[in-house]
Amino acid sequence: MEPIILTAAITGAETTRKDQPNLPITPQEQALEAKSCYDAGARVVHLHVREDDGSPTQRLERFKDSIDAIRKAVPEMIIQISTGGAVGEPFEKRLAPLALKPDMGTLNAGTLNFGSEIFINHPSDIIRLAEAFKEYGVVPEVEVYESGMIDVVAKLIKQGNIVHSPLHLQFVLGVPGGMSGKPKNLLYMIEHLKEEIPTATWAVAGIGRWHLPTAMLALVSGGHIRCGFEDNIFYHKGIVADSNAQLISRIARIAQEIGRPLATPQQARAILALPAK
Repeated sequence: MEPIILTAAITGAETTRKDQPNLPITPQEQALEAKSCYDAGARVVHLHVREDDGSPTQRLERFKDSIDAIRKAVPEMIIQISTGGAVGEPFEKRLAPLALKPDMGTLNAGTLNFGSEIFINHPSDIIRLAEAFKEYGVVPEVEVYESGMIDVVAKLIKQGNIVHSPLHLQFVLGVPGGMSGKPKNLLYMIEHLKEEIPTATWAVAGIGRWHLPTAMLALVSGGHIRCGFEDNIFYHKGIVADSNAQLISRIARIAQEIGRPLATPQQARAILALPAK
């Protein structure tokens, strides 16, 4: 089977230390957590940043501090920044950290209800963001929360000058207001992607209770997996995880036990269409 890429979503924009006391917040904490996750098998760190008081931010200087700290602690780690930020973040602030030229960034493919809020990604802003990825030479990971967003991405590819194959898509399943992480939903997303964008690779992030069901299906279906405190704070039901690395270690162990090798840094870069280091 193809090597699997594990992505560590170590902080997020919504999780708080009230719910998860081990949440890494400062650049130094994020660097230590990224190194632990790399040692456990992760090859990508999905990065949101926080101020020292824990509040989410898209402040350029804070992103730079975290990126620099992670690169120093674990140079082999692929750094993928979030351009989503916290729900309601102004679009220009969401886009700004691409100027730091991380390895990757997220490109959200549509608008959806997000709990009690609305995560707005206007069609014109999706195009503007895609153009910014090209301007800064950053590779996008396209975030899709339901199957219609795959159609949006396929249409942008057909237009020829907005996004280009090969693409890597992340199925984010289980957000209140989006598609759930039921196995039949993930199977449909895989099938639909193969029909519409057959050259794309994919990963899944199962939110909350959907973390393990989606991960197990991805393991045997050729997909890649994101996990971490952004998506799920528990190791078992009602038992808060000790660290992001604990969640990564479990998936890495199961992958190895079923004969799915963990991607090396070089293999991960090749699969994600990143330049070799």
